[in-house]
Amino acid sequence: MFSDILVAIDGSKASEQALACAVGEAGFHGAKLHVVYVVETGLFSSLPADNTVETMFGALEKEGEDVLKKAKTFAHDKGVVVTTHMKQGHAGNEIITLAEEQKANLIVVGSHGKSKTDRLLLGSVSNYVVTHGIITTLVVRS
Repeated sequence: MFSDILVAIDGSKASEQALACAVGEAGFHGAKLHVVYVVETGLFSSLPADNTVETMFGALEKEGEDVLKKAKTFAHDKGVVVTTHMKQGHAGNEIITLAEEQKANLIVVGSHGKSKTDRLLLGSVSNYVVTHGIITTLVVRS
């Protein structure tokens, strides 16, 4: 039923469970699997551009690289080939856009991630994807 699956991860427990679910679905359906990590640039929009912001942004990119590497290893160990993506911007919007670009027919997200501030101010990423996306979305509860 699913031929192209996109899973969004952020290093949280919920996203690890979403990854496990997506890997299982990809293996079951013989689907292509895309894994995305989004560096939330909106977190820095009100801060002055200086070395501190660059350091924080660099740390998030490094975290993303590490999380994507672990995801690729996890999927490989389960016999699933993964394409990884690092994006910058609003997580929900970037997930939807990438899913459309990759012609995904299933998006998998955790019920909540690491950003409690984003949940309070803007609504959770999973809620954004479900509300604004047109692709079937599976929300994995932690």
